[in-house]
Amino acid sequence: MTVTPTLLKDCLIIEPQVFYDERGFFMESFNEKTFREKTGIAVHFVQDNQSLSAKGVLRGLHYQIGEFAQAKLVQVVQGEVLDVVVDIRPESETYGKYEAVLLTAENKKQLFIPRGFAHGFLVLSDTALFSYKCDNFYHKQAETGIAFDDPAIGIDLNFPREKMIISEKDQSNPTLENAKKIW
Repeated sequence: MTVTPTLLKDCLIIEPQVFYDERGFFMESFNEKTFREKTGIAVHFVQDNQSLSAKGVLRGLHYQIGEFAQAKLVQVVQGEVLDVVVDIRPESETYGKYEAVLLTAENKKQLFIPRGFAHGFLVLSDTALFSYKCDNFYHKQAETGIAFDDPAIGIDLNFPREKMIISEKDQSNPTLENAKKIW
């Protein structure tokens, strides 16, 4: 497993070791002990989620507040997405900054997103099967979000807005300045 820091403090790109042969490939997508040894982060995931989305679907930017905040380990099982995270920890030196990482079934990269980050992704392939582990259970009343197009953050998705498929909920997310605070 290779760990690469992003520009955002505590947010990491994880590249599992992949073994290829004539049958295909094998990889250990997560091992708690190895993850802790390589990252120095003790995380215990309690919930796995998947979503299937069509090209142009934009999901996010989402996060949970208070005691229901979540760290996530995300990956693409089929297709490709531009994955985006925003540091929303007010005390952080990278507060309000974002990182965008291309996650694909081919590159098998994962992104570790600590608590205190908003997260979303844009599907670039015809479809994408997106999988993520969470270290806390989903709690509907704690779910919130920020606008993916907040000019103060300046996320460059490099994708035509008119071709995006965005839920009504995600279209009405507030700016970071007006968003619910994480703690």
